[in-house]
Amino acid sequence: MTKRTTYVVLAAGGSAALLLAAWSFQYFGGMAPCKMCIWQRYPHGVAIAVGLVAIALPNLRILPLFGAVAATITAGIGVYHAGVERGLWEGPSSCTSGDIGGLSSQELMEQIMSAPLVRCDDIPWEMLGLSMAGWNALISAGLVLVWIVAWRSS
Repeated sequence: MTKRTTYVVLAAGGSAALLLAAWSFQYFGGMAPCKMCIWQRYPHGVAIAVGLVAIALPNLRILPLFGAVAATITAGIGVYHAGVERGLWEGPSSCTSGDIGGLSSQELMEQIMSAPLVRCDDIPWEMLGLSMAGWNALISAGLVLVWIVAWRSS
């Protein structure tokens, strides 16, 4: 196995591990994902697919850059989501509580009835002060570096 292939396997495997962890929290831990949690999963799927193609077609040297882009996207979504959870900025109105001060009782009732089951601004689990979104951002940033090393390897 070449160095490049080794790094591609590590990077794609890292995305697979993060995706499996997310599914474990969901299906075995009973923690339903919010909308932004789901958004973070798609780029991992892309990174896994890129990894498989890069292993099958090792002469396409540009492929690890696509993996780096996918990892960057999920890291960015993770940072955004972690900021929403910590109240640093407002998240999408479709999955956060938002400000209800100026709503009439009818508008409030409509908002309650259309609210998602899982809010994006709640932290259902954290370890060492980081939520799942924060860990995804941190680990995915590391995967970006692994993808770049794969791209630069011969």
